[in-house]
Amino acid sequence: MVAGGRPFYGEAIGILLNKTTTPLLPGNVGNASTYKFPVRMENIESFPCDWWCDQEGASQRRLNDFIEAARNLEKRGVRAITTGCGYYAVFQKEASQALNVPLFTSPLLLVPMVSSTIGQKRKVGVLVSGSKHLDHSFLRNVGITESIPIAIQGMEDKGEFSAVYNFETKQVVDLELLESEIVSAAKTLVAKNPEVGAIVLECSDMPPFSKAIQETVKLPVFDFITMINMVYQAVVQQNYIGFM
Repeated sequence: MVAGGRPFYGEAIGILLNKTTTPLLPGNVGNASTYKFPVRMENIESFPCDWWCDQEGASQRRLNDFIEAARNLEKRGVRAITTGCGYYAVFQKEASQALNVPLFTSPLLLVPMVSSTIGQKRKVGVLVSGSKHLDHSFLRNVGITESIPIAIQGMEDKGEFSAVYNFETKQVVDLELLESEIVSAAKTLVAKNPEVGAIVLECSDMPPFSKAIQETVKLPVFDFITMINMVYQAVVQQNYIGFM
Protein backbone atom coordinates (compact mmCIF):
# COMPACT_ATOMS: atom_id res chain seq x y z
CA MET A 1 0.00 0.00 0.00
CA VAL A 2 1.22 3.52 -0.78
CA ALA A 3 -0.10 6.89 0.38
CA GLY A 4 -0.75 9.97 -1.72
CA GLY A 5 -1.27 13.61 -0.81
CA ARG A 6 1.34 15.38 -2.96
CA PRO A 7 1.10 16.65 -6.54
CA PHE A 8 4.32 14.91 -7.70
CA TYR A 9 6.76 12.21 -6.58
CA GLY A 10 10.22 10.76 -7.10
CA GLU A 11 12.46 13.73 -6.19
CA ALA A 12 14.44 12.42 -3.22
CA ILE A 13 17.03 15.21 -3.11
CA GLY A 14 16.05 18.83 -2.50
CA ILE A 15 18.59 21.54 -3.32
CA LEU A 16 18.53 25.11 -1.97
CA LEU A 17 20.20 27.61 -4.28
CA ASN A 18 21.16 31.25 -4.02
CA LYS A 19 19.30 33.82 -6.10
CA THR A 20 21.68 33.80 -9.04
CA THR A 21 21.70 34.18 -12.82
CA THR A 22 25.27 33.01 -13.50
CA PRO A 23 25.85 30.17 -15.99
CA LEU A 24 25.74 26.87 -14.08
CA LEU A 25 27.72 24.28 -16.03
CA PRO A 26 27.07 20.53 -16.19
CA GLY A 27 28.65 19.27 -13.00
CA ASN A 28 27.44 22.30 -11.06
CA VAL A 29 25.00 21.60 -8.23
CA GLY A 30 22.46 23.89 -9.90
CA ASN A 31 22.49 22.11 -13.27
CA ALA A 32 19.93 19.30 -13.34
CA SER A 33 21.86 17.36 -16.01
CA THR A 34 24.58 16.75 -13.40
CA TYR A 35 22.51 14.00 -11.79
CA LYS A 36 21.46 10.50 -12.74
CA PHE A 37 18.32 10.95 -10.65
CA PRO A 38 15.63 13.66 -10.41
CA VAL A 39 16.16 16.54 -7.99
CA ARG A 40 14.00 19.39 -6.74
CA MET A 41 15.62 22.83 -6.72
CA GLU A 42 14.51 26.01 -4.98
CA ASN A 43 16.09 29.45 -5.01
CA ILE A 44 16.11 31.52 -1.82
CA GLU A 45 15.39 35.12 -2.82
CA SER A 46 17.19 36.70 0.15
CA PHE A 47 20.55 35.07 -0.68
CA PRO A 48 22.53 36.81 -3.45
CA CYS A 49 25.61 35.05 -4.78
CA ASP A 50 27.90 36.97 -2.39
CA TRP A 51 25.68 36.68 0.69
CA TRP A 52 28.48 35.17 2.79
CA CYS A 53 30.60 38.32 2.52
CA ASP A 54 28.02 41.13 2.23
CA GLN A 55 27.01 43.43 5.07
CA GLU A 56 24.17 41.23 6.33
CA GLY A 57 26.05 37.94 6.19
CA ALA A 58 24.66 34.99 8.16
CA SER A 59 21.94 36.97 9.89
CA GLN A 60 19.03 35.59 11.88
CA ARG A 61 16.70 36.69 9.08
CA ARG A 62 18.63 34.67 6.56
CA LEU A 63 18.69 31.65 8.84
CA ASN A 64 14.91 31.92 9.13
CA ASP A 65 14.57 32.21 5.35
CA PHE A 66 16.84 29.19 4.90
CA ILE A 67 14.77 27.08 7.29
CA GLU A 68 11.51 28.16 5.66
CA ALA A 69 12.80 27.20 2.21
CA ALA A 70 14.07 23.86 3.52
CA ARG A 71 10.67 23.13 5.08
CA ASN A 72 9.03 23.88 1.74
CA LEU A 73 11.21 21.19 0.18
CA GLU A 74 10.22 18.83 2.99
CA LYS A 75 6.56 19.41 2.14
CA ARG A 76 7.33 18.44 -1.46
CA GLY A 77 8.47 15.04 -0.26
CA VAL A 78 12.26 15.15 -0.53
CA ARG A 79 14.15 12.69 1.66
CA ALA A 80 17.27 14.83 2.15
CA ILE A 81 18.26 18.44 1.54
CA THR A 82 21.50 19.92 0.30
CA THR A 83 22.50 23.32 -1.07
CA GLY A 84 24.26 25.18 -3.85
CA CYS A 85 26.66 27.12 -1.61
CA GLY A 86 29.26 25.60 0.68
CA TYR A 87 29.05 28.56 3.05
CA TYR A 88 25.58 27.44 4.12
CA ALA A 89 27.67 25.35 6.51
CA VAL A 90 27.23 28.20 8.99
CA PHE A 91 23.56 27.18 9.32
CA GLN A 92 24.15 23.42 9.64
CA LYS A 93 23.60 22.96 13.38
CA GLU A 94 20.61 25.25 13.83
CA ALA A 95 18.81 24.41 10.60
CA SER A 96 19.22 20.64 10.90
CA GLN A 97 17.43 20.75 14.26
CA ALA A 98 14.46 22.46 12.60
CA LEU A 99 13.96 19.78 9.93
CA ASN A 100 12.64 16.23 9.78
CA VAL A 101 14.94 15.08 6.96
CA PRO A 102 18.76 15.05 6.91
CA LEU A 103 20.47 18.30 5.94
CA PHE A 104 23.82 18.40 4.12
CA THR A 105 24.67 22.07 3.79
CA SER A 106 28.22 21.81 2.49
CA PRO A 107 31.06 19.52 1.36
CA LEU A 108 32.87 20.92 4.40
CA LEU A 109 30.91 18.22 6.25
CA LEU A 110 33.19 15.72 4.52
CA VAL A 111 36.40 17.18 5.95
CA PRO A 112 36.38 15.26 9.28
CA MET A 113 35.65 12.01 7.43
CA VAL A 114 38.37 12.62 4.85
CA SER A 115 40.84 13.56 7.58
CA SER A 116 40.19 10.29 9.38
CA THR A 117 41.09 8.36 6.22
CA ILE A 118 44.46 10.02 5.56
CA GLY A 119 45.71 10.29 9.14
CA GLN A 120 46.81 13.14 11.37
CA LYS A 121 50.17 13.54 9.65
CA ARG A 122 48.48 14.67 6.44
CA LYS A 123 46.25 17.66 5.82
CA VAL A 124 42.93 18.00 4.08
CA GLY A 125 43.29 20.67 1.43
CA VAL A 126 40.17 22.84 1.23
CA LEU A 127 39.65 24.92 -1.91
CA VAL A 128 37.08 27.66 -1.26
CA SER A 129 35.51 30.54 -3.18
CA GLY A 130 36.78 33.11 -0.66
CA SER A 131 39.10 32.26 2.22
CA LYS A 132 39.00 35.59 4.07
CA HIS A 133 35.45 34.95 5.27
CA LEU A 134 35.85 31.28 6.22
CA ASP A 135 36.18 31.64 9.99
CA HIS A 136 35.68 29.17 12.81
CA SER A 137 31.94 29.87 12.96
CA PHE A 138 31.65 28.11 9.62
CA LEU A 139 34.05 25.32 10.45
CA ARG A 140 32.75 24.40 13.91
CA ASN A 141 29.22 23.99 12.57
CA VAL A 142 30.34 21.11 10.38
CA GLY A 143 32.62 19.44 12.93
CA ILE A 144 35.95 20.86 11.78
CA THR A 145 37.80 21.39 15.05
CA GLU A 146 41.30 22.73 15.63
CA SER A 147 42.53 19.14 15.98
CA ILE A 148 41.79 18.41 12.31
CA PRO A 149 44.75 19.46 10.13
CA ILE A 150 43.56 21.46 7.12
CA ALA A 151 45.03 23.87 4.58
CA ILE A 152 42.76 26.46 2.95
CA GLN A 153 43.19 28.12 -0.44
CA GLY A 154 40.75 30.76 -1.72
CA MET A 155 39.77 31.92 -5.19
CA GLU A 156 39.40 35.62 -4.36
CA ASP A 157 42.46 36.58 -6.42
CA LYS A 158 41.17 34.80 -9.53
CA GLY A 159 39.55 37.37 -11.81
CA GLU A 160 37.30 35.18 -13.97
CA PHE A 161 36.03 33.05 -11.10
CA SER A 162 35.34 36.03 -8.82
CA ALA A 163 33.63 38.07 -11.55
CA VAL A 164 31.32 35.24 -12.59
CA TYR A 165 30.61 33.36 -9.38
CA ASN A 166 31.59 35.46 -6.37
CA PHE A 167 30.07 38.76 -7.42
CA GLU A 168 28.07 38.19 -10.64
CA THR A 169 29.61 41.14 -12.45
CA LYS A 170 29.99 38.97 -15.55
CA GLN A 171 27.39 36.72 -17.19
CA VAL A 172 29.54 35.12 -19.91
CA VAL A 173 32.23 32.73 -18.71
CA ASP A 174 35.53 31.91 -20.42
CA LEU A 175 35.65 28.17 -19.76
CA GLU A 176 39.35 27.72 -20.51
CA LEU A 177 40.32 30.63 -18.29
CA LEU A 178 38.00 29.45 -15.52
CA GLU A 179 39.46 25.94 -15.58
CA SER A 180 43.01 27.28 -15.56
CA GLU A 181 42.26 29.48 -12.54
CA ILE A 182 40.70 26.66 -10.51
CA VAL A 183 43.43 24.17 -11.38
CA SER A 184 46.08 26.81 -10.62
CA ALA A 185 44.56 27.39 -7.18
CA ALA A 186 44.63 23.65 -6.47
CA LYS A 187 48.28 23.48 -7.56
CA THR A 188 49.12 26.41 -5.28
CA LEU A 189 47.33 24.72 -2.38
CA VAL A 190 49.41 21.56 -2.78
CA ALA A 191 52.65 23.39 -3.48
CA LYS A 192 52.30 25.43 -0.29
CA ASN A 193 51.24 22.37 1.68
CA PRO A 194 52.97 19.24 0.34
CA GLU A 195 51.52 17.24 3.23
CA VAL A 196 48.01 17.57 1.74
CA GLY A 197 46.59 14.07 1.22
CA ALA A 198 43.18 14.86 -0.27
CA ILE A 199 41.22 17.89 -1.44
CA VAL A 200 37.69 19.01 -0.60
CA LEU A 201 36.07 21.61 -2.85
CA GLU A 202 33.76 23.90 -0.87
CA CYS A 203 32.11 25.71 -3.77
CA SER A 204 29.29 24.32 -5.93
CA ASP A 205 30.82 25.97 -9.01
CA MET A 206 33.99 23.85 -8.79
CA PRO A 207 32.83 20.23 -9.44
CA PRO A 208 32.85 20.67 -13.26
CA PHE A 209 36.63 20.90 -12.86
CA SER A 210 37.18 18.16 -10.25
CA LYS A 211 38.58 15.77 -12.87
CA ALA A 212 41.03 18.40 -14.14
CA ILE A 213 42.14 19.09 -10.57
CA GLN A 214 42.64 15.40 -9.85
CA GLU A 215 44.60 14.81 -13.06
CA THR A 216 46.89 17.69 -12.09
CA VAL A 217 47.54 17.10 -8.38
CA LYS A 218 47.05 13.29 -8.37
CA LEU A 219 44.99 13.28 -5.16
CA PRO A 220 41.46 12.22 -4.16
CA VAL A 221 39.04 15.10 -4.78
CA PHE A 222 35.76 15.40 -2.88
CA ASP A 223 33.06 17.91 -3.83
CA PHE A 224 29.35 18.69 -3.68
CA ILE A 225 28.50 16.00 -6.23
CA THR A 226 30.51 13.38 -4.32
CA MET A 227 28.40 14.23 -1.30
CA ILE A 228 25.03 14.42 -3.07
CA ASN A 229 25.54 11.08 -4.82
CA MET A 230 26.40 9.50 -1.47
CA VAL A 231 23.31 11.05 0.14
CA TYR A 232 21.04 9.86 -2.66
CA GLN A 233 22.27 6.29 -2.31
CA ALA A 234 21.69 6.49 1.45
CA VAL A 235 18.08 7.65 1.15
CA VAL A 236 17.14 5.61 -1.97
CA GLN A 237 18.71 2.20 -1.45
CA GLN A 238 18.41 -0.24 -4.36
CA ASN A 239 18.21 -3.99 -4.81
CA TYR A 240 21.27 -5.80 -6.14
CA ILE A 241 21.06 -8.47 -8.83
CA GLY A 242 23.99 -10.70 -9.67
CA PHE A 243 25.43 -14.19 -9.59
CA MET A 244 26.92 -16.32 -6.82
